[in-house]
Amino acid sequence: MLSVQFSCLAILILANFAFAGSSKAKWLSPIYDFVFQFPLPIPPEIQPFTSYTDPETGTAIDFYQLNITKFETQIYPNLGKTQLVGYNGISPGPTFRIIRGRETVIRVENQQDRPSVVHLHGSYTRPVWDGWAEDLIQPGQFKDYYFPNTNTARTMWYHDHAVMITATNVMSGLSGFYIVEDPSEEARLSFPQGKYDIPLGLSAKQYGGDGSLVSVVNELDSLYGDVIEVNGQPWPYLAVEPRKYRFRLLDMSLSRTFTLSIHSSTNGQDKAISFLVVASDSGFMATSVVTNTLTMAMAERWEIIVDFAPFIGQNLTMKNEREVFADTDYAFTDHVMQFNVGNVVSSNDNNGPAPSSLTSLDLPSAKSSVDRTFKFDQSHDAWLINGVSFEDVQNRVLADPPRGKTEVWSLENHSGSWSHPIHIHLVDFQITSRSKGRKSLQPYEVPALKDVVVLGPNERVQVLVRFSPYPGLYMFHCHNLIHEDHSMMAAFNVTQLQELGYTETDLLLIDPLESRWRAKDVSDSNLADLQSVILPAFAATRAYQNVTTVTAELGEYWANHTSHCNSLEPLSLSKMLYLSAVTLLVSALCII
Repeated sequence: MLSVQFSCLAILILANFAFAGSSKAKWLSPIYDFVFQFPLPIPPEIQPFTSYTDPETGTAIDFYQLNITKFETQIYPNLGKTQLVGYNGISPGPTFRIIRGRETVIRVENQQDRPSVVHLHGSYTRPVWDGWAEDLIQPGQFKDYYFPNTNTARTMWYHDHAVMITATNVMSGLSGFYIVEDPSEEARLSFPQGKYDIPLGLSAKQYGGDGSLVSVVNELDSLYGDVIEVNGQPWPYLAVEPRKYRFRLLDMSLSRTFTLSIHSSTNGQDKAISFLVVASDSGFMATSVVTNTLTMAMAERWEIIVDFAPFIGQNLTMKNEREVFADTDYAFTDHVMQFNVGNVVSSNDNNGPAPSSLTSLDLPSAKSSVDRTFKFDQSHDAWLINGVSFEDVQNRVLADPPRGKTEVWSLENHSGSWSHPIHIHLVDFQITSRSKGRKSLQPYEVPALKDVVVLGPNERVQVLVRFSPYPGLYMFHCHNLIHEDHSMMAAFNVTQLQELGYTETDLLLIDPLESRWRAKDVSDSNLADLQSVILPAFAATRAYQNVTTVTAELGEYWANHTSHCNSLEPLSLSKMLYLSAVTLLVSALCII
């Protein structure tokens, strides 16, 4: 009997030893002995400071403020506190839940000691508020960002985009969820809402012996991280009811791609359960897709529906595959979080079967011939696109698609075993093919529109892109933030069409570094002027007016001009900027 007890005790000790991943060779950070012991934190939802209604158009504009501040938090219970930088002193930052069609102005005040930029990832924003990497908010300054929120309903995120230090700032905590909801769509689809609709921001980080974050300042390749966090908590658990939940998944990591699955373990058998993928970067998919595995690279978003009803009283584990691309595995990077399923359902609202057909996608016009090819490669310590770095100011504008035109871009990974998640600002695109590497599209990529596509090792992906609705200068780049900071970023200029003319608004907003919209000293901030001056001034730009009409007009134009589009003469960037300067001068003279 004693031998049996001893054997059981030995097995238990060995199991705990393996669970904690106690082999020091498998950890870079201090060993974390608290896996699945702390609850999942859910970022609070931010409320507007004030609201304004444009008396001419009736458009509502909500005003918010985010302060970039340092703060301390307890990541390791047995070590010192970790210093982070967050929006409003938390990381992830507060979650925005915006009703589609309500515009927002967000004042970002930089109270830390490094420059910052904010990019609303997934929004078709005018260039001056899109988060151009050199449009810096220096310490002691603020910038007002103006967003339309007229995209299809979707899960977006806001994060730092400061040139050459994006990885440092995001690693420190500068990111958060930004969710645009369409009440009519939600009512039609009846997906889980309220406490059953939960954002899950995944990241992978690395810590020093005292619990502080490691520095990525001198990192040239990648930081895969050996500590997996969800909403800022390493390996949390979430208590759930035995019913359907909607999870908004986002990979906030610097360099780690996840291949996720959810596992039940009964009678000694570990099994991946099925779940439903219903939305991508760009909102609801055309059809839902049943799967038991989901690959998600940096900056990608996927929304899934998980039904916990069959698992009453069980613990389910979200896991990550080993050997995802060339990402380095560590002791416990194959685990993400745990779901503890209860016994009672407190509400059956929006708990019915999900429809298989979800929405009609606004797809770009079909096209097969490749318009532009971009090769993503490494040269010494730099990561380049077509051999060009972002620091090469004279040559970094690699494309000039005419406004509203649909193009096929071929994105090619020429960097060996590395993977690259490529993000194109402004647009949604359709992934049409993948060759080499994994060779084919994932089932859930087929019925989706995206703004990020991951290039696995040696892969070639073609995307169909409609460059609409706005003209101006935008970025595209690898979203491995180490690669981005070391030059794997370029620009494209959406050129205005002379035949359609141009508006004063277009010319005032095409240059992301236009001085009128740059950051200002905090001493110039006056919130008392919000209702009388600041918000009326944003409304008066008519930056986002009639976007549906503009998009329709562009579509009609290209439907009638496709056959002779090569003969059209779009406005060059230099001419657009010249006209912009003239317009500003005229505006100033009129004021005088």
